[in-house]
Amino acid sequence: MMGLMEDEVFRAFTTYASVVAVKMVLMSPLTAYFRFTRGAFANAEDVALKPPEERKKLLRTDPDVERVRRCHQNDLENVVPFLALGLLYSLSGPELSCALLHFRLFVGSRIFHTVSYVCTLPQPCRALSFIVGLLTNLSMAYRLLSNVMVL
Repeated sequence: MMGLMEDEVFRAFTTYASVVAVKMVLMSPLTAYFRFTRGAFANAEDVALKPPEERKKLLRTDPDVERVRRCHQNDLENVVPFLALGLLYSLSGPELSCALLHFRLFVGSRIFHTVSYVCTLPQPCRALSFIVGLLTNLSMAYRLLSNVMVL
């Protein structure tokens, strides 16, 4: 393991993977924040301590809560593949400059995607940030398969 941590590409991957993973993990507390500030809860046990007449009002969906939840879902659909592809890609011996470009593009696109989703920036902000992240993952997959494909 010590030899791996001396590899600059692998160290770069662990740095950027950590940033994007922490960003994704922080979506849960952000969802909770929106649930509490909007008074919109999904489960009866979440409002069990409230007076009965208030419970029904609080068991509802809210557009802002749903927006944050969809953003979190989108992270799960894109960050998890990045973690797997990025790990394999970093172990395949890419040039540091090329790997950094991939890692930085992906992480930047996901941060901007979250900002554009949660802050409701006009399209095509969110779509472009999604596409940049997707293309970055596809580029790493292509390079990985091109370099290590066994027939």
